[in-house]
Amino acid sequence: MSRAFVKETDGDEAGALPDIPESPHPNYVTPRGLAELRERLAALAAEKARLSKELPELEAKLALAQTERKMRYFASRIEHAIPVDSARQPKEEVAFGATVRVADEDGNERDYAIVGEDEADAARGKVSWVSPLARALTGARVGQSVTWKRPAGDAELEVVAIRYEPT
Repeated sequence: MSRAFVKETDGDEAGALPDIPESPHPNYVTPRGLAELRERLAALAAEKARLSKELPELEAKLALAQTERKMRYFASRIEHAIPVDSARQPKEEVAFGATVRVADEDGNERDYAIVGEDEADAARGKVSWVSPLARALTGARVGQSVTWKRPAGDAELEVVAIRYEPT
């Protein structure tokens, strides 16, 4: 085989992994979300130190590369974070940082918090500000109905309450 088609790397690049792709959207975060990003980065730094000490070199190489990749991602997310102060949000309408209680067509109520992309956790009712649900709710007021466009079909939701957690 010809060596012309083989990429040669020095030892430093051999363990490097490509960066985790980042969202093209602005990185809006709640104060709690920014704290969580910092906690994740600190935990990864501790993990990197542990891996360097505990694992044999060959075994640690991939684990370290994966940890460093995650560290680069979270460092970048922190660097580009745009904290949003909920005290400055309009209390009478849904905006970033709001927790919104909605009622569906059957009268079932559920709370959704509109948060940053890294904070989103649908199982805990935290939805990204760029999600279809958050986009449908943004700007709505108590008593107003919105249409949530979903793959399973549109759903009508009525805004029952809006609250903002203190920062």
